[in-house]
Amino acid sequence: MHRQKSFEENRPSLYLVATPIGNLDEFTPRAVQILREVDVIAAEDTRNTMKLLSHFDIKTHLVAHHAFNEKESAKGLLKFLEEGKSVAVVSDAGYPLISDPGLPATQLISEAGYPVIPISGANAMLNALVASGLPVQPFLFYGFLGSSEKERTVQLHALAQYPQTLIFYEAPHRVRKMLMSCLRELGDRKMCLARELTKKHEEFIRGTISEILNIDEELKGEMVIVIAGAAACESKDDLLQKALIDVQQFVNDGMRAKAAVQTAADLHKVSKNELYQLYHQQ
Repeated sequence: MHRQKSFEENRPSLYLVATPIGNLDEFTPRAVQILREVDVIAAEDTRNTMKLLSHFDIKTHLVAHHAFNEKESAKGLLKFLEEGKSVAVVSDAGYPLISDPGLPATQLISEAGYPVIPISGANAMLNALVASGLPVQPFLFYGFLGSSEKERTVQLHALAQYPQTLIFYEAPHRVRKMLMSCLRELGDRKMCLARELTKKHEEFIRGTISEILNIDEELKGEMVIVIAGAAACESKDDLLQKALIDVQQFVNDGMRAKAAVQTAADLHKVSKNELYQLYHQQ
C-alpha cells in the first residue's frame, strides 16, 4: 500500500495536465503554472503542444509521448524522475489517458513510488454528458468503438442491457457506420451528438438515433455520442423487434434465414419460434 498526499510531496512528480479541447480561455492558471515549473513536458503531438506553449509563453523542454512509443517512453519518463526532474504529460486536447496516451507511464511511475498528480481541466466526455439532457448518473464512458462492423456488434451487444447512460467518442468519417450499429444493437434510443465542443461552431443535437442518422452527412468535427441506457425492464415485444433487426442484417450478410433466426434468438434471449413467425410476417 502507498498513500500519496499530493500537496505535501517534496519529490519529483508526474503531473497529468488537462489541456483545452478548443477554447484556450479554458486553460487553468494552475495548469499554466505547472507546465512552466516542471522540467519536461511529454506530449502526444509535439507540434500541436508547441502551439499551446507558445500562446502561453511556456518554454519548458518538450518530448514526444504518443500511442506508438508510450511503453518505451514511459521508461524514459521514469528515468527523468529518477534524475530528480518532474514531468508533465499532456495530450492534444482534454485529459491524458482518456482515449489518449499516458496509462503505461502512470502505472510504471506510481509503482515506482513517485507521486502522480492530476491537474484539472477540460474534458469533452463530461461537457457532452451534462448538456445532453440524458441522465448523468450513472454513466459508462466507452471511448471509441471498434472500426469494423464485427467489432462494434460484439461491443454493443455486451452493452445493450446496461442501464447506464453510454458515452462514446467518434470521428466524422465513421459516425454513420457507428450509429447504424447502435441502432441495430441498442434500438432507436434517445441520444445527443455533441460536436466542436467549446469552439465557435459548438453544437448539441438531441433526438433519437434514427433522427440523427438523417443528418449525419452534414456533420463535421470531433464528436461525442451520448446514448440513453437500457430501460430497467424491456418488454418481450421490444426484444423481439431488436432481434428481428439482427435477423435481417444476418440475412443481408448471407446467412440462411433459419440460422439467422436461431443466432438472433440466442443473442436476445427470445423465443426462436416467435421470432421465426415474426420474420415471415414481414
